[in-house]
Amino acid sequence: MLKNTITTLRMIKFSHTLFALPFAIMATFLAGQGGQGGFCGWDKLGLIFLCMIFARSVAMTFNRIVDADIDARNPRTAARAIPAGQVSKRNAWWFLTVCAGAFLVMTYFFWKPMGSIFGFGNYWPLIFAGPVLLFICLYSFTKRFTWASHFWLGASLMMAPVGAWIAVCPPEGPILSLPAWILGGAVLLWTAGFDIIYACQDIHIDQRDGLYSLPAHFGVTLSLWISRCCHSLSITLLLLLALHAHLGIIYLSAVLVTALLLVVEHLLVRGGKMTHIKIAFGTLNGIISLLLAAATICDIILSG
Repeated sequence: MLKNTITTLRMIKFSHTLFALPFAIMATFLAGQGGQGGFCGWDKLGLIFLCMIFARSVAMTFNRIVDADIDARNPRTAARAIPAGQVSKRNAWWFLTVCAGAFLVMTYFFWKPMGSIFGFGNYWPLIFAGPVLLFICLYSFTKRFTWASHFWLGASLMMAPVGAWIAVCPPEGPILSLPAWILGGAVLLWTAGFDIIYACQDIHIDQRDGLYSLPAHFGVTLSLWISRCCHSLSITLLLLLALHAHLGIIYLSAVLVTALLLVVEHLLVRGGKMTHIKIAFGTLNGIISLLLAAATICDIILSG
C-alpha cells in the first residue's frame, strides 16, 4: 500500500506542488482582512492547502493517463509509472476520482459547515470548482492542436492564487480585485516561460509525433527569446503588484532576487543546452515561488 502510494505521488510529481502552492498562500495574505492584507485564519488556509493538493493531483493524474502512449514513445518519459506498468490506468482513474471528489468537498466547506467547524458562507469556490477542474484537465490535450499550450498551463497555475483570493474574500464581493489579476498574470507568464524552456528537451519528439509546442514550431532560439520576454513581463507585473498591494522593501527585494534567479535560469540553458535543465526548471523555480510567498507574508505581517 505504501509503495503504491509513493509510486502514485512520484507519477504526479507531487514535489512540483511547490510551484503553485506558495502563490496560493501568498494570495490568501494579500486578500485577507477584506483585501487590506492579513492572515485569513488557519481554517481557511488549511482548506486552501487541501484544495491545491487535490486539484493539482487531478490535473497531473489526468495528464499521465491521456499522455501514456505519448510518454511510452519518448525515451525521457518512458519510465513514468503508467507506460512502465507500475500504475494501471484503472488505478489512476480511481485515484483521480477520489481526488476530484475530495476537492469538491473542500470547496463545499467554504460554504456550509461540517459539524461545528468550517462554513464561511462563501459559495463561490463550489460554483467554480467544476469549471476549474475541467480547465486544468483540458490542458493535457492542448499539445495536440496549439503551440500556445504553454500559456494554457500558465493559466492553469494562475488558478491557484486567483482561486485562493476568491475563497478568502467575502462572498458579497468584490471577489477579485486588481492585485489578484496582476498576481495571476505574473504567475501565468512565469509558468509559460519556464514551460517553454522545459519543452526544448522534447523538440525532436514533438516534431516526430506531430505535437505542438513553441520549440517544435519556432525552433529553440526564438522560443528561448519568447521565454525571456515572458519572464521579463512577469517581473514587471510583480513590481506593479507592489504598487497596488502596498508592499514594501522586503517584497521588492524578493522580486529583485527573483529577477536575478531568472537570469541565471536563462544562462543555464543559453544556446539550447539542456545539461542543467533540472536546476533551471525545478530548483530555481521552486526557490522563486517560496521566496516570493515568504517575502510577501513577512511584508504584510511586519507592516501590521
